[in-house]
Amino acid sequence: MTDRHPCSDQSLARNDPMYGTASAGSSWLLLELSGPWGPSAFLTSPSVLDPDLGRAIVRRAESAGMRIVAIRRPGRRPATPRWRWFVVDARPGHESVRRGEVSDPTGYLDLALDGSAGEISGDPVVAVCAHGKHDQCCAVRGRAATAAIAEAYPEWTWECSHLGGDRFAATMLVFPHGLSYGRVDTAPDPAMVIRRHSEGRLVDSLLRGRTSLPHAVQAAQHFVRDRTGDDRIDALDPLDVRHDDHRITVTLTGPHGPIEVVLAEQLTDPLYSNCSARAAGRVRQFVLVSIAGSASSDRSDSGEFA
Repeated sequence: MTDRHPCSDQSLARNDPMYGTASAGSSWLLLELSGPWGPSAFLTSPSVLDPDLGRAIVRRAESAGMRIVAIRRPGRRPATPRWRWFVVDARPGHESVRRGEVSDPTGYLDLALDGSAGEISGDPVVAVCAHGKHDQCCAVRGRAATAAIAEAYPEWTWECSHLGGDRFAATMLVFPHGLSYGRVDTAPDPAMVIRRHSEGRLVDSLLRGRTSLPHAVQAAQHFVRDRTGDDRIDALDPLDVRHDDHRITVTLTGPHGPIEVVLAEQLTDPLYSNCSARAAGRVRQFVLVSIAGSASSDRSDSGEFA
């Protein structure tokens, strides 16, 4: 423990940008572990899951190239645990959620991870990090956000284990699109993010990015959305990414033709990325150099970028 201010409070005070920071993941495995989690939900939660079994489950998922996350319902823990699961394909154009349930945790070792098991679900899956043993900010901010969202969407909402980006707590993933959000608890109505998602729209001010896309693409999409006001989930698909002369050029689809976004990278002053960090470190940020192309805009009569 330290006497520092919580990492998320420090991040808010600095106004750290969140765009371009979503953790990578195109394929996700969400497994219900209903009970108290240790620092590692699958490896150090012996009252919920045998550590050897947890290690085998994690290795199997990682060997399949999947990101694995523990989930549980918010609120009081059930007397009889359930073992529900979701397999998510978050690739743009291939988004899907399959769900099912096994009788005990050993059944997680037998799941088909190729999307052939269970039933297709048309509902979103909302996973808010409330992993307090990993970071205190996730406990305080994550649980508050989860409670607010679960009040409106109880069947869709889960607490989940560590998602990365603790300084942006409360962090959240919305599937099947793999939209990564931060500071959700600071919204006047956190459930508003899910209402917008149901309409095919996102909330860019809280968006870290889409997990299936490179960080530079996530950042480029943010800058175009900020310029145009385009908040459609299925917009601004990447066409090309080029690295040259200390610049990154990202070409995105636009409603009237390609949009070219040129980015530079810079390092922050040293900061603590989570509450338990022992040393401050520099973090990469993307800076907009230019936007060129043609796109419709709610904020410009011409819709032209210069």
